[in-house]
Amino acid sequence: MINLKDPKLFINRELSWLRFNTRVLEEAQKKENPLLERLKFIAIYGTNLDEFYMIRVAGLKQLFKSRVSVTGPDKMSPLSQLKAIRAYLHNEKEIVEKTFFEIIEQLNKEGLYIKNYKDLDNNTKKEIDKYFFNQLYPVIIPIAVDATHPFPHLNNLSFALAIKLADIQNENDIKYALIRIPRVLPRFIQIDNTYVPIESVVQEHISSLFPGYKLISSAPFRVTRNADIEIEEEEADDFMELLEEGLKLRRKGEIVRLEIGESVDEDLLDFLNSHIQVFKDDIYKYKMPLNMGSLWQIVSNKSFAHLLFEPFTPKTLPPLDQEDIFSIVEHEDILLYHPYESFDPVVKFIEEASKDPNVLAIRMTLYRVGKDSPIVKALIEAAESGKQVTAMVELKARFDEENNLIWAKALEDAGAHVIFGIPGFKVHAKIAQIIKKEGDKLKQFVHLSTGNYNPSTARIYTDASFFTSKKEITDDATRFFHYLTGFSKKGKLNTLFMSPTQIKPKLLSLIENETKKGNEGKIIAKMNSLVDPDVIVALYKASRAGVKIDLIVRGICCLRPKVKDISENIRVISIVGKYLEHARIFYFKHSKPQIFISSADWMPRNLERRIELMTPIYDNEISEKLFEILNLQINDNVLARELQENGEYINIKREGKTPINSQLVMEEYTNMLYSTHKKTNVSRAKKLARRLLKES
Repeated sequence: MINLKDPKLFINRELSWLRFNTRVLEEAQKKENPLLERLKFIAIYGTNLDEFYMIRVAGLKQLFKSRVSVTGPDKMSPLSQLKAIRAYLHNEKEIVEKTFFEIIEQLNKEGLYIKNYKDLDNNTKKEIDKYFFNQLYPVIIPIAVDATHPFPHLNNLSFALAIKLADIQNENDIKYALIRIPRVLPRFIQIDNTYVPIESVVQEHISSLFPGYKLISSAPFRVTRNADIEIEEEEADDFMELLEEGLKLRRKGEIVRLEIGESVDEDLLDFLNSHIQVFKDDIYKYKMPLNMGSLWQIVSNKSFAHLLFEPFTPKTLPPLDQEDIFSIVEHEDILLYHPYESFDPVVKFIEEASKDPNVLAIRMTLYRVGKDSPIVKALIEAAESGKQVTAMVELKARFDEENNLIWAKALEDAGAHVIFGIPGFKVHAKIAQIIKKEGDKLKQFVHLSTGNYNPSTARIYTDASFFTSKKEITDDATRFFHYLTGFSKKGKLNTLFMSPTQIKPKLLSLIENETKKGNEGKIIAKMNSLVDPDVIVALYKASRAGVKIDLIVRGICCLRPKVKDISENIRVISIVGKYLEHARIFYFKHSKPQIFISSADWMPRNLERRIELMTPIYDNEISEKLFEILNLQINDNVLARELQENGEYINIKREGKTPINSQLVMEEYTNMLYSTHKKTNVSRAKKLARRLLKES
């Protein structure tokens, strides 16, 4: 009897995530990628790693301290995971540094430089000196540390210099100090096309900050704190006040990582760590500048835009480029696939509704909307004009809490009804509903998406975006918002599927239905992460029955493919490239309908602890379009990497086959559709463009 819950059949969640970030790093190593794109992938790698340490490593440390023995279906203990993570990252650090210096060497040939102060010519040094005394000296903070000067609190991800000094009059009088470098200052000081790390400038002027002392040694360092906020909503009446308090606590969380310059001497490191007390294997010594995410400052240099991917302009396709969106949606469903198809119609959907005197109500969920959101501004305008505006603002959207808090207050001030979700659940569903009155009739329009209502990320994230006025869905939208704003113990919809009550049972039912079809069964599923053990076991059963399963999982995948007699019929690929693959699209051959889109990944948190939506696609043309996107991606042999039984990912061998870059093909497909419709009818244009996908 085969045990499909055997821990050996599950890849550890954290180690799978590390391999995902390695795939990001591999994009930085690809010599065929433009230089600044390669540097950008290092920035993304570093930002990802910051969050991983703040949340996942910090969480494992808490579990270890709480003496939790095992976590997850793979049964690895927290301590075993911590040891594996540290070993993995210390080994990978050398690869990161080697890649960084290779890129910098190539950028030098293009006339773009990253140089320390000591490597500058005399004229540039004079300019930097002037900058230091005019712009840095008044702002940076020298801090003595001794019996009368306590070691200061260091905020999460704060950046500083640790310094060892000697009295000029008495060299045996050793002092230790810090220089805090506020976040408001740029990470690199730019002089023409040369970027100078700020710490190398500050280090050169330490005598100006500590008169009477000479520098013995110094090292830049950066601390990472536990940044996960655990909130019990029932503990306070005002959730906004509670969240504000939680954000303050984030700055005071336990320090879980120390990054420091490799040149640090042991005395200085001992001084520093005697105060912050980081475990030795959570100390990372870097040759390259700390804070990889700050490399975005260099990537953003517009003078070197030719060293980035060729920009693609998202297209507004027919009939949206010619007609009012409400008139179109009243007669047909529409699916947009961002970023190839423009996000503008989604913004206009809300903006036009805010101005339309016939619109009575606008209801939306807001998860990550961005700092300068035209959508939220339109909602504020609608509320101020007397429309009924209901906004579900998720204040627990990790690392967007402060931004969402600001928007929530602005919406409340404008007169909107703002709600903060369901106690115990994070609202991750993406839905907007417009209610119009025409004559004596009410007309309803709904937008459902796999991604956030954020125009900025919609240019770099791939997401499916669906408009409809079908009564069965608009009625469910009303039920959904009533569920959010009122009291309900049912939490079930008739056509849409909602977690935590409906999506997981539906997915298990769909997988089981394919399992019954045996060799005739087929499943294709695209998502960000696959973690849920019940879903994985169901997929193993389907594979054993002969069902052909293709999974496109960008990030974490705990399913182990290619295991004899278990998962031989399961293929898993991950696509990492120019755009962040963010859409969730699911195909089940023998289901009616066959295609679903969703805001939910196949993870316990999405299926059991969040409010999510999954939308069935009944329109044949839209269903065909989504299937072609899935089919294109499973045939990608440029960006895709295939997961092996041992948990590693390998590049797909082309062996003389035509290279298929699914993201590039989608750009070509969209351009063809956009240009062709001007010369022929829309139906003909779609057929021509679709042929490109099929031929690929």
